[in-house]
Order: sequence, then structure tokens, then C-alpha cells
Amino acid sequence: MFAIDLATLAGAHRDEVDRQMTVCNACRYCEGLCAVFPAMELRKTFAAGDLDYLANLCHNCGACYYDCQYAPPHEFGINVPVALADLREDTYAEYAWPRAVAPLFRVNGLFIALALVLAVAVFVAGFALMADSGALFRSGTEPGAFYRVMPHNTMVVLFGGAFLFAILSISVSVRRFWRAAGPMPVTVPSLWRAAKDAGSLRYLGGGGMGCNNTSERPDNRRRLYHHLTFYGFLLCLASTTTGTIFHYLLDWSAPYPWWTPVKIFGVLGGIGLVIGPLGLMREKVQRAEVISTGNKGLGAAFLWVLILLGGTGLLLTALRSTPVMGLLLAVHLGVVFAFFVTMPYGKFVHGLYRFAALMRHAHEHVAAHGKMPEPLKQPLPKTVTS
Repeated sequence: MFAIDLATLAGAHRDEVDRQMTVCNACRYCEGLCAVFPAMELRKTFAAGDLDYLANLCHNCGACYYDCQYAPPHEFGINVPVALADLREDTYAEYAWPRAVAPLFRVNGLFIALALVLAVAVFVAGFALMADSGALFRSGTEPGAFYRVMPHNTMVVLFGGAFLFAILSISVSVRRFWRAAGPMPVTVPSLWRAAKDAGSLRYLGGGGMGCNNTSERPDNRRRLYHHLTFYGFLLCLASTTTGTIFHYLLDWSAPYPWWTPVKIFGVLGGIGLVIGPLGLMREKVQRAEVISTGNKGLGAAFLWVLILLGGTGLLLTALRSTPVMGLLLAVHLGVVFAFFVTMPYGKFVHGLYRFAALMRHAHEHVAAHGKMPEPLKQPLPKTVTS
């Protein structure tokens, strides 16, 4: 019954986006604000896959709401940021694999994530106590100290399995999302342009002046916090990758000294994963009510897991020479496991769907106009033309 309710909700959201895009396609006043409106103009009607594509192409900067002549209290009631955000949340469950699991995370995402953290932390702690009763309460700075708590091979099997499942699930989900809007080749120019647009958050600027988050006055705070989160995650990934190289190629076991790339990348990444999500949560609280949505479960769960991921990693680095090292490692491993398991069913896939949407936009624009999308231009204030 619950799955049927979610499908009904997604259908209602698509109908509303279809209605609003039809009005916007006739107006075209906001075509210089972001990628959504030029992509919209290439279509006369909107299939379900087209609407999902436009929803994930939107960066939710809010500029189109403040520039729209048909926004509430106008009878057309056009509010593109909210309509696309509602549908965008639906797509996470729509294309998830296995699809039957997705509704559980949509409603109870934060609870499931925290329950996984606790369960795995208790499992790791219990595993350590059975193998060596003092392992949890000894400091560890020498190479291989972490593996007193849990042997390396056991870590690889447990967390490697969760990671591989997440990669498989996400791959199936992204493939479903890509095919839903129609077949299209992946070209090197479109891939490169999507990487540049995603890396710079080009379309989080509402035409170049910034994000209208709390009022008609734009700012770049959301762009800053997104960058801290994104590049913090990449630095943590670089730290893990470097550690893997050190372990298998150099026969050098964790933990590593502060001056190694593993620690430098990890500390900088951990700081980004704490400050960035906290900033995004603050911006969400302060976001103007007219462009805010009620779908907070998935986003809140993802941000809290990132904060715990960065925070427990930083604490483990700072306190590894104290008796709490083993307990902190158990909690950190619980957070890592929860992150892997929740990756395919929440806001993590949001970035991948958006990247795919940016690739499609670049390819479509070249096919229609013979060139890549041009720099954005801010339209005149709506008071001039209304």
C-alpha cells in the first residue's frame, strides 16, 4: 500500500511540474537563469522521463521564483523551485534498486542510518572484546594498531561487500534514470562540460548573481557550503585510496603519521564534511518559506551521516594516542557502514543524477544549436516588464 501511495504522489508531482513547465514554455522569461529553461524549450510536451530530467537539472537556487510574473498570489501559482524539488525527491525512490527498499529509507532514512551506526559499532566492539578484551581501551599510534580492534581482512570483507553492493545499486539506478529520458550517447565533450558545470556549481547562481535562498537578494553561501561538502568528500575518498595504496603496495599499515597524504587529505576532507553539511542545514532552516519544501527526511539523513563521517574521523585522528581509540574506531566504522548502505537510496544519488542531467543538457544543446551552452545572463527584474 505504501509503495502505491509513493507512486501516486510521484504522479501528482509530475502532473504539477508538467503544468508549470507548460506555462513557463509559453512565457520563457527565465531562460537565462539556469539550464532548466533552455532544456525545457527543446520540448513541446513532457514525458515522465523528461520531467524527471528537468527536476534533477534544477539546482534549486530560487531565482526563477523571484523573477516569475506568475508566482503566487497569481492564479497560475507558478513555483518552479518547490515543484521540481518535490519531484526530484520522488526520483530517488523511482529509480532505486532494489526499488522495494527505497520507501523505507524515504520515511525513516535518519533512523535507519543511526540504527546502522549503533549496530555496527556494537558489533565491532563485541568482535574486539572477544578477540582481545583490552583492544578497545588501548591507545594505538604504531602501524597496524587499528587491526587489533578488527583484523584487516575482516574489515575488507564486511565493508568491501557493503561498498560493492552500493556501487552496483547506484549503477543500476543511474542507468534507469539515464534511459528514462530517452536514448542518448555519452560523448567526451558533454562529459567534460558536465564535469566543469558540476565542479563549479555553475547553475547554483541564478544567472550569475548567486542563490536566492532567504530573500530576493542573492548570495553565494549555499555554493560555498556545497563546495566544502563535495570537495571534502573527494578529499576523504583520496585519503582512503592513498591508504589502500600504502597498505597493499608499500606494505605500510594504518594508522599513518600526520605528515602523510593519507592524513592530510583525511583531515582536510573531514573538516569539509563537518562545516559544509552544517552550513547547508543552517541554510535549509533559514530558507524562505515560499521556496522551501517539506521533504526533509532524505536530505537530513544524508547530511547527518556526512557530519558523523567527518567528525568521528577527526576525533579518531586527534585521540588515537588515548585509551578511547578503539571505541572511536568502532563508532567510525559504524558510520562508514551506514554511509555505504544508505548511499543508493537518498541524497547521494542526487549528485549523480544531476551530473547525468548536465551531460544530457550539454549534448542536447550542441545538437540543437551547434555549440555548448553560453554563459548565463540575469534577466531584468520582473517589475520592469509586469
